[in-house]
Amino acid sequence: MDIKIQAVHFEASEKLEKFIEKKVSKLGKFCDEIRKVEVSLKVVKPETAMNKEAFLKVSLPGKDLVAQEVSDTFEEAIDKTTESLTRQISKYKEMKKNR
Repeated sequence: MDIKIQAVHFEASEKLEKFIEKKVSKLGKFCDEIRKVEVSLKVVKPETAMNKEAFLKVSLPGKDLVAQEVSDTFEEAIDKTTESLTRQISKYKEMKKNR
């Protein structure tokens, strides 16, 4: 699984990147067909609480799954998006199995 992390208009810390890689790699346990995961991090203006946005795109054969969340911290946003993608992957696998 190829994981690409893009921080828009800021430099993501090594600690944050390691956290993201750890969380995103866990998605591979739910589906071994994941080819690529793109992570985009952005600070939403104005800079107030709830201004950290995470956007994840998971590439599966013939389908892309996406999740987006805005939270107080990037870690919280990544947690929520990976939870959402876990549910989407389960639905994808169920739909594929029922074909």
